[in-house]
Amino acid sequence: MVEEWRTILCQPLYLLLMLGAPIFISYFFLDLMKAGAPDELPVVVVDKDGSKTSRNITRNLDAFKNTRIVLHAKDFHEAERAVQKGEAYGIYMIPENFEKDLMASRQPTLSFYTNNSVLIPASLQMSDMTTISALASGSVGRSIMLAKGATEEQTKALLQPISVDTHAISNHNTNYAVYLCPVLLPGIYNILVVLLTLYVLGMEVKYGLSRQLLRLADGNIMLAMAAKLLPMTVIFCIVCMAMNSVMFGILGFPCHCGLAAMNLTSCLMVIANQCVAIFLYGLFPIMRLSLSIASIYSVLGLSLSGFTFPVSAFPQIFQAWPYVCPIRQYFLIYSEQALNGFGWYYSWHYLVGMALFGLLPLLVMPRIKKIYEAMVYEP
Repeated sequence: MVEEWRTILCQPLYLLLMLGAPIFISYFFLDLMKAGAPDELPVVVVDKDGSKTSRNITRNLDAFKNTRIVLHAKDFHEAERAVQKGEAYGIYMIPENFEKDLMASRQPTLSFYTNNSVLIPASLQMSDMTTISALASGSVGRSIMLAKGATEEQTKALLQPISVDTHAISNHNTNYAVYLCPVLLPGIYNILVVLLTLYVLGMEVKYGLSRQLLRLADGNIMLAMAAKLLPMTVIFCIVCMAMNSVMFGILGFPCHCGLAAMNLTSCLMVIANQCVAIFLYGLFPIMRLSLSIASIYSVLGLSLSGFTFPVSAFPQIFQAWPYVCPIRQYFLIYSEQALNGFGWYYSWHYLVGMALFGLLPLLVMPRIKKIYEAMVYEP
């Protein structure tokens, strides 16, 4: 263990991957999402009517938080070119004679187009444009009904017979950083955990140190693995706890279960990923091959963990894959405990699932001992 601490502190690569990389990743994503949600998204307006009503609609649309009108185009083709150049994400078009047809109850059509190749901005703009169109319709209907002698209460009952009271649970500000960063940051970091653990195990054989390691451990491969990897485990856990302190402490992300519980979960995920790395090395002792397989495994585990797209919507053949990766259990614990504040009774099976990864090294320890004794390095 002393030798391993000396190696870590003297090798710039270890310090760069264990400390430098998480600092960069955390700063990049937390700074990228510091606004919480994208706002002031550019949109082009094509107002062919030019009436008081159409101008009022465009002013109200521009007042929405997520939308900013960057161009009043003369026709649709000019607006389309602006979207194609990337100057705007959507087009809001008001037809000719809009106000006249509206007052005559001829149901004029408001058209809006969004660029769904950028899904989040398009979805936010679609919501704003749909809302302003509904408000415009309701405003005109209210004016007509009041002109015909209806009371204010009667107009409210007819225009909105059902009043909707909406509450966004757990993430009431719809802050993208709240549900992305607490999973994305440890998820990316744990890819490094798996790869670096595999690298360290392979280096013992490459540099001819594996027999010396076994000799120091009196031939006990379990003791050798524990002494070899424990210093890295300590650093990995400290880094994950520092990430949690920044997100849940300094930045104030919701954490109903408490910081200590999330730190414990993060440490369990680190240990689970290291156990996965040991298992992969036992199966594929050629370091180049094991690193390649670990890369595919870790990236797919993060991509299919379900924090951006529900697992239930995956093709049937892929729905079981997320559960063989520790990041899936971590995400479910985070969403249920930190975000929703459920009791631990509802998440105990995820903790057990993460703990089961700790049994994987037992399956390959005899094979790793033989590899270390043979000390044959295959590049």
